[in-house]
Formats: sequence, C-alpha cells, structure tokens
Amino acid sequence: MDHSPKMSIRDLHVHYQDFHALKQISLDIHRKEIVALIGPSGCGKSTFIRVLNRMNDLIEGCRITGEVQLDGTDIYREIDVTELRTRVGMVFQTPNPFPMSIRHNVEYGPRMQGIRNKHTLHEIVEESLIQAALWDEVKDRLHKSALSLSGGQQQRLCIARALAMKPEVILMDEPTSALDPTATKKIEDLILSLKADYSIIIVTHSMNQASRISDRTAFFLLGEIIEHDTTAALFKHPVYAETQNYIQGLFG
Repeated sequence: MDHSPKMSIRDLHVHYQDFHALKQISLDIHRKEIVALIGPSGCGKSTFIRVLNRMNDLIEGCRITGEVQLDGTDIYREIDVTELRTRVGMVFQTPNPFPMSIRHNVEYGPRMQGIRNKHTLHEIVEESLIQAALWDEVKDRLHKSALSLSGGQQQRLCIARALAMKPEVILMDEPTSALDPTATKKIEDLILSLKADYSIIIVTHSMNQASRISDRTAFFLLGEIIEHDTTAALFKHPVYAETQNYIQGLFG
C-alpha cells in the first residue's frame, strides 16, 4: 500500500503584486481522504486550492514560490498544465453548467481529449452521472438543457463533468454554499462516497459540514495555516486560541 502523500505542499508563498496572499504553507493531502479548509473570508483558502491546479496562472502579477507535488512530481516545473487539470479536477461555488444538453456537458472534457467513439462517450456519461448520484434523475432527458435542472442537480452535473475526466484529486470551492439544506445533504453524501476513489479538498464556511464529512481540517487565517489535524482533534482540542475562537463562532 502506497503511504506517500497524493499531493505535497512545502513552503508555499503566493503574492499578488505587493499583497502576500499565502505565507509558508505546508500540507500533505493523502490518498482517498477528504481535507476541509476552514477560516474567515479572504484568508487564502480559495487562493490555496487554485494553486493546486494552477488556476492562479491566469492572474496577472501572481507570483508563486515553494513546491507543490502530485505523486512526487512538481506541478509547476514538470507537469503540463492541461495534464494537471485533467488529473486535478475543480468544482466551483456556484453551479456553472455549460448552456448545452446534460449529455454534452459530461462529454465535453472527453471530447476535448479526442474521444469520439459514441459507445465510449455514452459509457463515460452514464458512469459519471451514476458516480455523481444524478443518473436516475436525468437518464430519460439527457438531451434536455443542463440549465433546466435545479441548482443542486446542476452542481452534481458539474461534479459529473469533473469525474468524466478521470481525475485523481477533486478540488471543491464551497460547493454547497448556493444550495438549500436538502441539496447540500445530497452533495455531502456524494462527496463521502467519492472518497473511496479520490483525494478531495473542500473549502467550506460551515463548521458542521467540515465535521460531518472531512478526515482532516486545516484552519487558515490571514494567509497562513494556523493549525491542521484530524477533524475530530481540531474541533475537540484545538491548540491555538484563534482556532478555538473561530470554531466557536467568535469571529469569521
């Protein structure tokens, strides 16, 4: 059994021009685990997960130092960005399906990879929608617009779209913040089921969500990780007063 981390981050610093957004971040992400990132708005959580699939490359004046490895390979120096984004998928805060059919949303990535065989594409669509717990709800209307789905269904479709690329790591930036409690529970159940096959990193503002679904939690404050531990230990016995105060809702 491979005990090496799936992703390893060491001494990461991120600057946007003169703003020091992330300071000296070191964290390991293990195989088949869910890591929650908590902390007040603007403290660097979203910046951090965007580093992991190089979405910050698109921001002018963004400077990144330190090391980020995927299976021991440096993602900034040794992996092509297209390959990286295939292996490290992303699900955003607001569901963002493409304005096309449900089927074409899921097929989009594999088609971009050059897959044209109809039977293969159908298998990918079915498998991805089953994994995303959406197949039974949409199997009879795959030709309908993705925009006709509810918000929660759209978010599960976006997860299916990420899964269709056969990623190894899935990044989720507050994936349930735009959803009602029923849709949120479906997404949380889905995330827990995906842990069997993927490493998942989720940014969340909900302490309850972090405690319900994550194995480990990292607490971010002003661009630094104040502490990280197993979720149970961090919530029950935080080492630092800032962590305790945040968990108790005294700020944030």
